[in-house]
Amino acid sequence: MGLSSLGAYQMAQRLGLAEIQATGLHRLDLYAASLEREIGKYAFLPGTLELQAEVLDLLAHPAGQKPPNKVNAYLEQLNDRAGTLAIYVINPQGLVLATSNWRRADSYLGENLSFRPYFRDAVAQGSGRFFGIGTTRGEPGYYLASTLVDARGTQGIAVIKVSLDQLEQSWTTVEAPVLVSDENGVVILGSVPDWKFTTLRTLDEATAKAFDQTQQYNRRALKPLGLRELRELDHGARLVSIAKERPEMVSVYPVAGRFLAQSRALPGTPWTLTVLSHLEQVDEIAQSHALIALIGAALLFVLGLMLNERRRHLKDRLAAREALQAAHDELERKVEQRTADLWASNHRLQAEVTERTRTEANLRAAQDELVQAGKLAAIGQLSTGIAHELNQPLTALRTLSGNSLRFLERGDLATTRTNLERMAQLADRMGRITGQLRSFAHKSPVASRPVPLDQAVANALAVLEGRIAESQAVIQCPASSPCPVALCDGNRLEQVLINLIGNALDAVHAPERPRIDIRCSQQADRVQVQVRDHGPGLAEAVRAHLFEPFFTTKEAGVGLGLGLALSAGIVREFQGSLSGANHPEGGAVFTLELPRAPDEPSDTMSPPHD
Repeated sequence: MGLSSLGAYQMAQRLGLAEIQATGLHRLDLYAASLEREIGKYAFLPGTLELQAEVLDLLAHPAGQKPPNKVNAYLEQLNDRAGTLAIYVINPQGLVLATSNWRRADSYLGENLSFRPYFRDAVAQGSGRFFGIGTTRGEPGYYLASTLVDARGTQGIAVIKVSLDQLEQSWTTVEAPVLVSDENGVVILGSVPDWKFTTLRTLDEATAKAFDQTQQYNRRALKPLGLRELRELDHGARLVSIAKERPEMVSVYPVAGRFLAQSRALPGTPWTLTVLSHLEQVDEIAQSHALIALIGAALLFVLGLMLNERRRHLKDRLAAREALQAAHDELERKVEQRTADLWASNHRLQAEVTERTRTEANLRAAQDELVQAGKLAAIGQLSTGIAHELNQPLTALRTLSGNSLRFLERGDLATTRTNLERMAQLADRMGRITGQLRSFAHKSPVASRPVPLDQAVANALAVLEGRIAESQAVIQCPASSPCPVALCDGNRLEQVLINLIGNALDAVHAPERPRIDIRCSQQADRVQVQVRDHGPGLAEAVRAHLFEPFFTTKEAGVGLGLGLALSAGIVREFQGSLSGANHPEGGAVFTLELPRAPDEPSDTMSPPHD
């Protein structure tokens, strides 16, 4: 349908353009003949003046010696009978000696017109033709100049100024606009009054200065017509457009839009006659043909669809009848087969349900064992560190006890007392270490109570004191004022903090000066603990599996990958959350959020275990 419409549109446009082009050529012939006829009526007048002896006698005598009134009266009478604008005689120096308008105040008499192009052409070639605007009255006209010659040679120049307004007036009733442009591209005649003294092309600076010297257009502002060429056609025709830059005057034809322009040079003049045929009617006819082609193609398409649909409908009915019979036969066979298969499937389903129940029970048992193994592994790691810590105080106790016996035998009671005090301090330290291990291993009931975060962090750091000293890590934990208080179980919170701080210690083992930042804060109804290490951070693939059981980035045998999974489960029991991300300044940061406890003071949190 689209191709049919486009083809019809283009074909109608080509035929319409060809018809308009033929009509335009005929109009060109008519307009050119009328213009040549109008100018030809006056072409003989300048030459007739040399037949008058009074005119030649006036030119032969110096100015002022012979009164020109008789010649002026003759030129005045000739101008009235010929219907011209003015007739005047110029001497070879360009001075007007006699004129038909000698009685008027703005008479040409005595003016020097040697600068006018028609005067220079007549002196050089014997005749001259020129269209311009008069410098005295500002009246546009066509000038015909011819030399006046006798036996003595050229005596002067006769000039006839003709008005073409009557021709322009007759053009306003034609069917298509027409214009005449001079050698400068300036419209000097036209069927549209607004087009007169506009330019068909942009004037350069040199041409504008030349106009000021010759005063051809009497310094009138020459504005562009706004004619733009779209493309070339055959036989010199062109597609052009004229912009609507001013309100359109009342006219029998459009004066803006797209036109077919056809031009012809006028013989004997540097002028160009151009006929503009508007394309509105061609476009409307082309659109009508395109619409008719579109509707016809649509009707054929719909008819084809109906015939094809009818054929498919008959074919489908026959196929459906055959398929219905085949389906009936197949259905009876399948009913018998399905009935037999149903009993067998029922027995298999019962067996699968039983097997799945057994498998789920085994999986739950295995998961419980793995969680317990993770707890034992964590306790084992803590026990290894604590055993290392206890070994040093025991060695010191043995050494101090032996020294104390020797100092006691010598009677040095002061040194003995000092050794005993140091032994007591070492015993207190060992008690705190074993107390933390016992507290961590103790499975407290799931009961929430107010827990100061600063005290829970201090207890966790006390458990990990040996690992912190061994790694030489710097722990930055500024005190919070007021101290945030969480609503949870204190022992389980310490288990989570020990796991997070332990992971941070593993992440910062490589730097020369490892550092861990711990910050506690509170909001409206939540408290928060952030544990940040200054290690390499978390890879994108690691972040997606942080809290999955058995996922670990540590070496084989170092961890089971259950620490974060267990910690996240503990936090969820208290309506909290645990998340991990990369800090903008580097390293990983784990954020622990818990419900905030009421503001009542509470001393229920036990101090570090001794």
